[in-house]
Amino acid sequence: MTAAAVASSGGLGFSAPSEGPGIGDSTEREILLKAVTELELRPVSAVRTLAEPATAIRARAEELGETEIAQRARLLVMSARLREGKIVESGREAHQVLAWAQQHGRSYLVARAHQELSMFYRLVGDLASAHTHGMECVSNLPDDAPPNILARHLLRMAVAVDENGHHAEGDRRFQEALELATAVGDGELIAHILNNMAYTEYERENEERALQLVQRMRDIEAKSSFSFSAGQLDTIARIEMMAGDYDRATRTLQAVLDPASAVAGNEGDAYATCLLTLALALRLGGRYAEAQEALNGCLKQSDERSLRRIRAMAREEQAALYSAIGEFEKAYEEHREFHAEMNALHSLDREARAHALQAVYDAEEARRVGEHFREMAHRDALTGLYNRRYVNERMPALLGEVAFDGTPLSLALIDLDHFKRVNDTLSHNTGDTVLQHLGQLLNEAASGREIVARMGGEEFVLIFPGMDTAEAERRCERLRRRIAEYAWPAITGTLPVTASIGITTVFDGELSPSAVLSRADRNLYAAKHRGRNRVVAD
Repeated sequence: MTAAAVASSGGLGFSAPSEGPGIGDSTEREILLKAVTELELRPVSAVRTLAEPATAIRARAEELGETEIAQRARLLVMSARLREGKIVESGREAHQVLAWAQQHGRSYLVARAHQELSMFYRLVGDLASAHTHGMECVSNLPDDAPPNILARHLLRMAVAVDENGHHAEGDRRFQEALELATAVGDGELIAHILNNMAYTEYERENEERALQLVQRMRDIEAKSSFSFSAGQLDTIARIEMMAGDYDRATRTLQAVLDPASAVAGNEGDAYATCLLTLALALRLGGRYAEAQEALNGCLKQSDERSLRRIRAMAREEQAALYSAIGEFEKAYEEHREFHAEMNALHSLDREARAHALQAVYDAEEARRVGEHFREMAHRDALTGLYNRRYVNERMPALLGEVAFDGTPLSLALIDLDHFKRVNDTLSHNTGDTVLQHLGQLLNEAASGREIVARMGGEEFVLIFPGMDTAEAERRCERLRRRIAEYAWPAITGTLPVTASIGITTVFDGELSPSAVLSRADRNLYAAKHRGRNRVVAD
């Protein structure tokens, strides 16, 4: 699937900062960026449409070396899978995306990952962690994020803080999200936020406020082009039953019974849940035969889709229905079965939650251990600086940035003069001490994005992204003087320690890493040839 085909469905939308040019064509990169942004901006009801195009975007982005775009697409796939009930793998994926985004300073992606992790932890029953990630998904969101994205993050935060008992803060965040969605005129998002607010009031048993919010939902739907989802219809019906209006609740849910219904079920158990609520409304309204029909439909869907919790709850409703029509023995048996199934489910839930959390914990530990060993593999054991392997792995990306945006890159090779005399005259231990102190001086000379590494022996490299020749030469001249004037006599006695430095600068990124190092090495040789303890640039 081409990038153009991937992007064919989407508008331009918000483009969060990308990690850099990678190695792909900039036009194709922009197409992929627009495509992944369009998916992120799709409404909540479209969550099931994300996985396939996001998978294609991720694959192409990885081919092009566009890692940030690939990670954004990966998170979209995970979001769809989470809502399909694939909890363990989704939590693990979200943590991995978060770790990458934090490591590379991608605040937009950090915020998006926190949002999904808040949902994950809510599903596994860890409300405290859901609260933490809910707060982080707002605090990390960049100021230039579009209002509908901010509204969704505020909504996630509102739910998380409310479920942790901070009702006033939850209400404030609900209202902020609602105001943002209203300002941009996103009717579907407004209804989604109102639905969460209404359900919150339903759980608080605040009937009047819940009914007001339901009416606002209906007003929004009447003026917009979207239709309520099965989950939203279920919320509305429950609130109508709360007010004792069983007939209206029944009418609300009738659309779900229609075989040709276009009502969207964004969650895997949405239709079965609606049928269970409909059975309850019909029973409370005295329409027992119809209640049994709805309950049969719920049981059928529960069996077909392995919805064990809904099936157990349906048994409780079946017991209540038997009791309502005077079949008390059957009611008693159903109630026993309900309790048996619920007890089994509670046990399974505990195990599943523990498994999900352990899987995520294990993945995090494995990642941390892996990063530790990767870091060790990239570090020089003596000086603690980066090593040649790291330089070899990092240089292609740095040259890719030069090719993409035209900013220069300067590279300096530093070699100690007559270092063999230190080892031969004093000792190798003294030589090691000199190299360690030099490493400290080089670290002091590096700031910001500069990279300092030991290439081997007494040879080191300083890489200056975005720096031209003149500035690199000034910086290296200061470093040369600092090395020559350092308090070496306390270490080497009368033997001086100086360094020769060769600098090269690239402006187009067309050279290979080895060619860049070779140019710097030629200048280093020139510095040695001219008497050492000096800097030679292109």
